[in-house]
Amino acid sequence: MLFPPVSRYRRPQLHAFERFLGEVLRAPAQPASPASADDKAYELSFDMPGVSREHIKVDIEGPVVRIETLPEAARSYRGVCELPQEIDPEASTAKFENGVLSLTLAKVQPVSKARSLNIA
Repeated sequence: MLFPPVSRYRRPQLHAFERFLGEVLRAPAQPASPASADDKAYELSFDMPGVSREHIKVDIEGPVVRIETLPEAARSYRGVCELPQEIDPEASTAKFENGVLSLTLAKVQPVSKARSLNIA
């Protein structure tokens, strides 16, 4: 063979282009607006058009919130947010309306573990 196969010599530009396409096709969930917070909760909104609420999964583990669509969804979204304070999953709520996922994430209130000692 006079010419080696093209696939053997991959150019760095092709790798960059393939990474770009992979990121575009995965379509991560993008915040619709900046996150807001008060002393009790964080509020986040994500644009997720073309998906039904049954196909969205939200997981909370400590300060990390993971949002993704199930495999059978019409579109694929995936996103991870790490917040500065731990989240209470029991007190948090999620609402999906008109293609916008709105999360109200309750902060875990710190509990003081300080103890007083008696001086003998």
